[in-house]
Formats: sequence, C-alpha cells, structure tokens
Amino acid sequence: MRTHYPRTPHLPWSPGATPDDVRAGDLSGLAGLCGREVVVTEKLDGENTTLYADGLHARSLDSAHHPSRAWVKALQGRIGPGIPAGWRICGENLYARHSLPYDALDSWFYGFSVWDGDRCLDWDRTVRFLTGLGVPVPRVLWRGVLDAPAERALRKLKLDTGRHEGYVVRSVAGFDRTAFAGHVAKWVRGGHVQTGTHWMFASVVENGLGPAAPLWAVRSGAEPDVPAVLAAAGVRPTSSAEAVPDAVPEAEIGAVADVAARLDVLGRSGDARLAGVLATALHGAHRGLLAPRLAAALGLPLARRVADLVGLQGRLHLPFPDEDRRAGLAGMSAAADLGVLHAVAGAVAGARADAEGAGARECVEWSALWAQEAGLLGERPYGPLRAGLREALAGLGATAADRCWAQARQAWAEGRVGGVEEAVAATWRWRDGDFPRLIQLVGPSGSGKSTFGRALAGVDAYVSLDDLRSARGARGDQRANAEVLREGLDRLDAALGAGGTVVWDATSLVAPQRALVGSVARRRDALVTQVVVLADEDTLRHRNGSRAHPVPAAVLDAQLRRFGPPYPGQAHRTWYVGTGGTVEDTAGGLHDGDGYGGAGPDGLRPHGLRHDGGEA
Repeated sequence: MRTHYPRTPHLPWSPGATPDDVRAGDLSGLAGLCGREVVVTEKLDGENTTLYADGLHARSLDSAHHPSRAWVKALQGRIGPGIPAGWRICGENLYARHSLPYDALDSWFYGFSVWDGDRCLDWDRTVRFLTGLGVPVPRVLWRGVLDAPAERALRKLKLDTGRHEGYVVRSVAGFDRTAFAGHVAKWVRGGHVQTGTHWMFASVVENGLGPAAPLWAVRSGAEPDVPAVLAAAGVRPTSSAEAVPDAVPEAEIGAVADVAARLDVLGRSGDARLAGVLATALHGAHRGLLAPRLAAALGLPLARRVADLVGLQGRLHLPFPDEDRRAGLAGMSAAADLGVLHAVAGAVAGARADAEGAGARECVEWSALWAQEAGLLGERPYGPLRAGLREALAGLGATAADRCWAQARQAWAEGRVGGVEEAVAATWRWRDGDFPRLIQLVGPSGSGKSTFGRALAGVDAYVSLDDLRSARGARGDQRANAEVLREGLDRLDAALGAGGTVVWDATSLVAPQRALVGSVARRRDALVTQVVVLADEDTLRHRNGSRAHPVPAAVLDAQLRRFGPPYPGQAHRTWYVGTGGTVEDTAGGLHDGDGYGGAGPDGLRPHGLRHDGGEA
C-alpha cells in the first residue's frame, strides 16, 4: 500500500509560508510539541521521497521516471530487503540541485521518519533503524522540552539562508498519522520558491558529496571503493612501522570485495557492514594503535569495533579443540559479531594463495559451522538472555545488575545455564551488591589514565605503581619493578579484602600484566571494570613531552608496540575513554549494547557511577 507524506504545517514565525501552505496559528495548536520533548533538525532542499520494501515514489504516488531518481532507486534496491512489510521510510532525495547547492552531503538520500503502517516511530528508534540500514538523518540542531524559554530561543535561531532551507520540529515520541499536524512543524526561509525553469525540467546538476560519503555508501550496501573508504576513515601514512598501512594491494582489494559479498549474504548492513569492510582492509594493522587513529572519523565505538575484529580474525585461522569450541565461540561472541568476524577471517584467508592460507580457510569454515549450529552467527546471540535479565532484575542497582549479567553471560557461554530462569537463579549471590569493586586502568604513558582515575569519586583505595616508585626515591627507576609490583599487589589484596572500590593505576599494556591483577580480584570476588584509555600517537607524544615526569621516547615507542587492549568480556565490564578524557563507549553492562554494538547516546557515563564518578 502506497501512502502520501502529509503536508507539514509552518511554524507561526516561518517567513517562507505561502497562501497555499498550512500555517499553525500558535504553538498551542501543536499539541504534540508544546511542553513536550522535541528534536529540531535541518530541513533539506530536495525531493520528498518514500521508500518501501518493494519500491518507492516521490510526493506524487504516480511519480514518473526522472534522471535524478535513478540513484535513489538503486539505494532502495540495496536496502529494500531490510524494510519490514508494511513499513516505509520518508526522506529527502538530494541527488539533483534544487534552489540550494550542497557540496558536502553524507549521502544523496537522508531519512527523516519511519512509519509502521499509520504509526510514526519515535525519533531514537527512527535513527537506530535508518543508520542500521546505512541511511543518514538530517543534522540535529537542538533537542529538549519545548517550553516558553525554548520557544523564544527557537524564534531567534539564525540560519545561513544561503546554505540552509530551514528546520523541522518534531516530537521525540512517536505518533499516529492522524495526529501528524500536531507533532511536526517547519520553519522555511523566505523566498525559497524560485521563479524560472523548474528543476525537473532543467539539466540535472548533482549535489556534492562530502568526505564521509564513501562510509555511508558501504553502510547502505554499495560496493566498497577501498581507497576512498580508507581515506574517509582517516587512514594516512604514518611513521610507525606497526600502524596502519599506507596503501592496499590488489589482493587486499579482492578480499574486501569478498567480505562485502559475505556480509550481504548474512544480511549485515550499517555499521556492521562498514566494520567488516574496514577490518578486512586493515587486517594487518597493529590493533593497539588502530582504534584511536580511526576514532576521529568513525567515533570511538565503531573504531574500537573495527580494531577488535582486526585482532580476533586471525584466531579463527588456527586449529582449536572441538571439545572447547562452543564455549570459546560463545565467549568470543561477547567481543564481536561472530557473523562479521567469520566473514572477515574467511575473506582474509581467501586472499592467501599459499598452503597456510588453505589451512586457515578450512579452520574458518569449520568454526563457522560450529557457530551456526550453536546459534551464534546471528547479530545478537545474547539478546534473549539479556532482555530476560533486564526484566527480571528491574529495580536492582546498576552495579549489582552488571555483576549479575556478567556472571550469567559467563555461565551461558560455558553451558552451565540454558535460559533466563536458570540465569536468574544462578546470580542470586551478587544481587545485594555486597562485593568489592576493582577499577583497572589500561593505557600507555600519557594517555590520561591517572587523570581519569583520580577524578573518580567514591574510591576507597588508590594503588599507583608510580607512587610506589616515588616513595622508594625515584619515580622513573625501573630497577625495582618486581618489588614494586609485589608491594602493589599486596596493597590491592588488602584493600579489596576490606571491601569498597579500589583503583589500580598502571599501564597494564598486555594480558599477562592484567592477569596478575585479575587473579587478586578473583580471590576477593571483586567486580572488575577495565578502563581502557585510547589516545592517538600524536596526542600521547605531546602529552608525554609536557609531563612533569616524561618517559623516554624510546620507552613510549616500546609501549605502543606492545599495547594490546583487552577485549570485551575479559572483565565483567569495560569502559573506553577517548582522547578527551571521557567515557565514549562501554561493554559488559546489562544496559549496554552487545559489546560490539557501540555506545549509547551522547552524554553516556559509566553505569554504576554518578556523574562525578561515585558509585550509584
């Protein structure tokens, strides 16, 4: 069934309303906006277009062919299988220039609403659905409750009308089609209707795409342009031998085409498809340096996800005991989407023509069969268990809930519980929150670990190896490292034994270093939160040079070569801190994503901590 997009009323102060337009007399007539949470997005100057699973149309249901619609038809062909029956995506086709020129679009199609029959989805679900298909949404200018002060501020909002057509205000909550006029309104610049030849009867002039467009193309299912994708992801030549390669050989380009095809068969789109493509192109990069280098272009959650795929894919090339394989794969699924991971590992192995490559392909294929048999190749194998525990543990404190979830996740991976009821029963001992907490800082010198750790409130003990060295007379003296470490572990053991929250401040660059601390935490039955600080090389070198006690450049270089961040699931929960010193991504918490699914909304803070860092 095809459906017209409703006419959007103009806000009372919109200068672009014509006599034929619908204008709201005042905000009191917009019942879904006044006093409600709204989102204000940029209004784009394109052609209103609706996409379905089996086709599309412009504003007119019988819209004829036009050259400007060819690209969006191809897009619909790629993403149509991901649109449920009875759903539709409404958005703006920006391929052809209308009144305003664009030169840096993420895509030639932006979605602004998603409908399930006659019900418009809420804004947050709309964004998740669209970006999951590889469709960007218009720029958000403001979000909040539309009260009297907000209305006054909105009336004063200044736009460059030579570059922006206007803005749209809609309720964050979903609504029925019959209530559309009370939930959506627009402000349009004066003179937006141009005289002269209509754009449909003039030569088509393409709007320009911006630097992120190759990434959105991959997300939406397009064939990857590998050099353009790497450039868009921020990959540049580097002086570090272990960092991202400067160019991609032909064999690697073939591997990228292979992984894209594999991901399409699996039905992966959006960030999952982009992560698999980038991980294949960058499979030889040093994982410890990769995430912070990609974070500027991709955001830390996706950058970290790519780096984890790079680090894990090689493990599937190796033989593994079948008696432990199901548990191993289940544990690995806490760190990565196993469907994407096997696709990456298979494509990388397939690009090798030697005997080792043949053996690696066989290992990947056998592993994939096991994962499929165990039901682990889906996007969220932990989904039902997580949803059940969220319901069963509703009202529990965040820290206790996270601990219960971590223990249930481990028990499920090991086959000791098979469903929600068993998981709930198995986690009773941690529900009162009566256990110590360990916050283990991880990152090279100068990354900001100590700054983050010392800013946390509610900490009962702080164990710093640098402080222990200073107490011995020389902070930089590494000769007594064994004695310093032993003293630090003894202090940690005593502090955890006394209960409360303890911070362990050391570089903890590699798994064996983290394991020593982990063994103490297990002995004291502590909840372990690993805080991984990911700063790019330039930032690390600059910070190190300006510190009161800088480490020698050669030492920092050695740290970067050794750095192997922990994977999700290797601690009860993990927080990822970016260059700015704030938590930008989390994994392992009951209310997080699936570890590899990215962070929550802007303003995310660690579960179990107040905004000032104290325990909730």
